Amino acid sequence: MILGISASARKDGITSAAVKAVLLASEMEYDYVSLTGKRINGCIGCTRCATDNFCKVKDDWNEIGEKMLKAEAIVFGAPNYYGTINALGHACLERTFCFRHRDVFSLKDKLGLVVSAEYSRETGNSVQTFIAKMMQSNKLEIVGSVVAHGYSQCYTCGYGENCSVGNVVKDHGFLDEIKSEHCPPRFDEQKDAIDQAYRAGKLLGFTLRNRVVG
Repeated sequence: MILGISASARKDGITSAAVKAVLLASEMEYDYVSLTGKRINGCIGCTRCATDNFCKVKDDWNEIGEKMLKAEAIVFGAPNYYGTINALGHACLERTFCFRHRDVFSLKDKLGLVVSAEYSRETGNSVQTFIAKMMQSNKLEIVGSVVAHGYSQCYTCGYGENCSVGNVVKDHGFLDEIKSEHCPPRFDEQKDAIDQAYRAGKLLGFTLRNRVVG
């Protein structure tokens, strides 16, 4: 089973669509989790997880952690906020620290696939790099990645057309009205990202179907 996680606070945003596209392309059984509305705290450094390799902080992460343990592969997607992964995504991955005590590495040898929504090329692939780093620290085998064009909140905040520090003005200059042609592309309008998700999902499914875990 593949576990797909969208760390975006937007329920049906670009990150969510990209993760779902990978899952569908895999043609494997999957479970999808959105972190939208979830209460997930960061690691508090209590180290109580060292006894049995599972986090003792009680919130919505615990159920997700159980799903991670049951999955054969994890597809994790997150958007870029302020040049790095968003807080929900960071907290979710940070809590996987509980899986790596006393040489156990509970997620070891599972497959991992990285999905990121990057709004600007200026930020590079910082989200992709961070997710990959966290997966590697848990000894997952990363089989691929997908980078989609993210969506700036400036286009829907209600003031973007004349906000001098926002992305709308940065992208288009001052506008009388934000029209559909000004907005960043939806996932279903991003041919390159769709192709990436399809290829990555196919590879993930093929690898799982033909994998022998030693």
